[in-house]
Amino acid sequence: MTARYNRLYEEPAYGVSEAAMYLKVPYNTLRYWLTGFSKRPAIVEPIEKDPLRLSFLNLLECHALAGMRKLYDLQLPKVRAALVQLGKNYPQPHPLINEVFLTDSKDLFIERMGKIINVSRQYDQLSLSFYQMHLERVAIDSKGLFRFYPFVVQPSSSEPKTVEINPMVGFGKPVIAGTGISTAIIASRFNARESIAALAEEYGCALQQIEEAIRWERALPVAA
Repeated sequence: MTARYNRLYEEPAYGVSEAAMYLKVPYNTLRYWLTGFSKRPAIVEPIEKDPLRLSFLNLLECHALAGMRKLYDLQLPKVRAALVQLGKNYPQPHPLINEVFLTDSKDLFIERMGKIINVSRQYDQLSLSFYQMHLERVAIDSKGLFRFYPFVVQPSSSEPKTVEINPMVGFGKPVIAGTGISTAIIASRFNARESIAALAEEYGCALQQIEEAIRWERALPVAA
């Protein structure tokens, strides 16, 4: 059965440069996933093509795909072929979300993809851990609502879930998880020479939350 999503999840909300930074994926790589190359179709169908923009669901699809890069040794033609086959056998929009995040057993998707792709080798523990690490950055509550916790620095199992991207909070822009406090505002005030301790006290946050918000914003490109 096709999942039904909140309409805000389908709104064009993120440019390619912005999404690439949120996902820690090279700009050209993300653009290739969204547009394809030559006669090869896109792997993820963007919500808007001209100009090229991603919805929140597109962002989650690309996040899942980023995790699969390690699992499949960057063999994207195999991933594309698997998604085409999934589309034939299990027609639904956003298959990377429906088959990855909306299953009780995350191994089900790996097994199904393995059968479709006809992978000949066993997945090593490092690859599976890398993939699992990406899946755990997306939380789904009992109502089927998503919360995305991007990696602040680089993909790592030690990365805390401090920054949240959620269309229901802060217009889908990064906030300190569970607070709705904009990371951009925190960084702006810190850059204006307000101390981390003062910001933490004013917003009722832990020092580490403020530090992570600043670290997140520092990793983003400066707007032209």
